[in-house]
Amino acid sequence: MVRGRLWRRADPSLPEARRRDLVAELMAARRAVRAAKAAERTGSPDAAGALASARGAVDAAKVALGERGPVWWTDGAPDENRRMVRNTAYAGWFAGLGGTKPGSDTKPGEGPGPGPVSGGAPSPK
Repeated sequence: MVRGRLWRRADPSLPEARRRDLVAELMAARRAVRAAKAAERTGSPDAAGALASARGAVDAAKVALGERGPVWWTDGAPDENRRMVRNTAYAGWFAGLGGTKPGSDTKPGEGPGPGPVSGGAPSPK
């Protein structure tokens, strides 16, 4: 969770070597986005195509990691990625944590916790 918004975590069933490779691809793609934006600011004629390509690479890496695309969990919990926690089935769980302020970047609780979203909310009943 970041600033009160839920974000899906990477699929924990990915083998560590595969996850590491995908994270490296994601970081390279993000650097390519940054470079394409810089080229766009200087008026490069190829910048728009490079930016679209780089953003496509970011999306592909995130889908492969399980952070976007089809859900990887099997408990039937809905995908509440990118939603404000207060507007989800996890609102009660979050309110019960105490010690976390809405809008902060702190992760509630210690450890990964149960559940498919970053921050470890339990599956709604």
